[in-house]
Parts: sequence; C-alpha cells; structure tokens
Amino acid sequence: MSRKDRQVDTIVPSKNPERVYRGPRFQPLRRAVKIPVWGDLGIRLGLALFLIFIVVMIHWWDREGLVDNLDGEVSFLDVIYFTMISITTTGFGDIAPISDRARLVEAVIVTPIRFAVFFIFVGTAYNFIIKRSWEKWRMARIQEQLSDHIVVLGYGISGSEAVAELIERGIDPTCIVVIDPSEERLADAEALGCNIMAADATRDTTLKAVRIDQAQNVLVSAGRDDTTILITLTVRALAPNVPISAVVRADDNESLARQAGANNVINPVRFTGLLLAGSAKGEHIADYLADLASVSGRVQLVEREITEEECGCAISELRTGGRGLRVYRNGKALGFWEDECQDLQKGDIVVEIVPTPNGTNKGDGHARDDRAEEPA
Repeated sequence: MSRKDRQVDTIVPSKNPERVYRGPRFQPLRRAVKIPVWGDLGIRLGLALFLIFIVVMIHWWDREGLVDNLDGEVSFLDVIYFTMISITTTGFGDIAPISDRARLVEAVIVTPIRFAVFFIFVGTAYNFIIKRSWEKWRMARIQEQLSDHIVVLGYGISGSEAVAELIERGIDPTCIVVIDPSEERLADAEALGCNIMAADATRDTTLKAVRIDQAQNVLVSAGRDDTTILITLTVRALAPNVPISAVVRADDNESLARQAGANNVINPVRFTGLLLAGSAKGEHIADYLADLASVSGRVQLVEREITEEECGCAISELRTGGRGLRVYRNGKALGFWEDECQDLQKGDIVVEIVPTPNGTNKGDGHARDDRAEEPA
C-alpha cells in the first residue's frame, strides 16, 4: 500500500501551535440541496428565455397588427425590441399594437407571460440572495440546537462505511454530523444528506460548534492512531458522558485510546486477523461474523437494556425472540451459560442475536428463493 493510500483517513492536526487564530477554524455546518446552484439557475434562465421566445414568435406572427411610428415597417429586429420592452413593461410607445387582434394577444397571452417572466426573475433573486442567506441562518440555528445526534470525526474508509451502515440501520442522515478537513470526502457525506463541516477535529472550537456535549455518540476514525487519541482526549474533556468509539490500528495503542476516554476501541487489523484465523477452522465462520456485524445480513447483534417484563426471566426467554449471548451487570460480563444469566435483573444490558428483515421469512441459514418446495 502506498503512502498516499495509507493517509486516506488522516485528519492532520495543526502543525504550528504557536500561531494565533482569530475566530473559529471551520466552515459553517451545511446540508446538501436537492438541486445544484448552477442547475437551479440554468433551469430558471432557460424557462425565462423560452417564454420570451414564445412572445417573439407571437409578435412576429401578428406583426401586421403592430405599427412602427418611426419608419412604418416592423422588422424582425423591431419584433425582438418590442418584445423586450413589452416584457419589461418599459413601453416607449414607438412601436404599438393597433389592431384589435394584436391588442387581444397583448392582453390575453403576452400579459400572463410577462408576469411569469417577472416572477421567475424575482424568484431567482429570492433564491440566490434571500433564500441563501436564510439557509445560512437556518443551518446556524440547527447547529445551535443540535441534540442527540451522532458525530463522525473523520470520513475516510472506516468513517464512510460507518455512516453508510448507520443510514442503512435507519438513522436519519440529518442526525449525523461529519467533520473532516477534506472537501472532496465531505461532498460524499453531503450527498447522503448528512450535516458536514470542513474543520480540524482536534480543536475545541470545532467540537463545541457541533455541540459535542449534546451528542448521542461520537465515532472517531482519523486514520492515524496519534490523531485519533488526541481527538478522543479532546472529546472526552468537552463531553465527559458521551460514548466514544475509536478506531486504532496498533495493538499497543488500544490501551492508550481507552485511557484517553474511548468507551469502545476497534482495531480493524486485529478483527481482520480474527476473521482470517476463523476461516482457517471453517469456511463459514468469517461469513457469519460479517453477517452479524451488518444490518443487511440475515441476523445481527443488538445491545439493549432489558425490559421490566424480562426481569426474573432467563436469558433464553427474551421477549424479542432473540438468542441472548451475554449479560453486562455492574461492569461484569456474564456468559449465557452462567447461573447469573438465568435470573435477569433490572439494569442488565444484554447482547443478543436477532433476525433482520432478511431473516424473518425463513430460518437462519436457509436460502431465500421463490422456488416452490415440493418433495422429490
């Protein structure tokens, strides 16, 4: 892998700590618009020109009903000139309709088109001046009122996959905030409907701008372990109670990430090694583990707090119909075979396997097809 490829996920912190910055070092929060700016402008101008072209053709077809007070002859250039002064309601009077039909055309056809063109230009001015200013103000309000959102710090390979999986799991993209210094990578997140910010995630001002202390979860995937740990330290200092999941690639940095405040530390290199080792003992183990990790599989892992109805029940009697694997009680992990798991208590956190929509039609492991099951 080249050096350039290894740095795909990297968020590089400021290299000059002595430099004094005035104001926040980030671009304002923004969200994708349905139609690009130039596309919207092109549609409006195209429609206006089309309507003007229609009026020109009507005037040229009915040019006998017009009179030119200057030379008495109405040329095609005169028609274009008369159309423009008529559309803009200037009305110099040098060319005027004289026949009843020409006046009827002006009243019934040209006047509505004149209003349509007028509203197009007014709407364009509104959209590109007033509305854009309003959108900036609105996004500033959204930024100020962010709450219970998910903040993704770093939109490289791991970060982008995490955002895609969150959206597939049903998370509203407008509840996801992505921070990355690369405008190119942020464009992909913006296209998904996420809130984005071009900024350095190691700075307090950046994290405060997205109300990190009000976040539901923070996912850190900076691409470099040192940057990830620095970001984790910064997030934990600003948001002592927010769950943090961080990605590190070196085994000896996992403990450092936990000391920095990460609740969950994911090592993709180790996980890949586990999948490879598992596949050596069975060809389906890696496939099943990948199935568990993704919502698009037939089954998935779910972590939740038990309900009141489940208190006193065994882990095998979960109301969801899932298969309980582990219970977390007072910071201790209990396996499903242990006696403590036969009497669930209030506040227990259970990890269970539940079927996804892909796995509800048939039992897990059955192929999904439309073929009739007939005896041979």
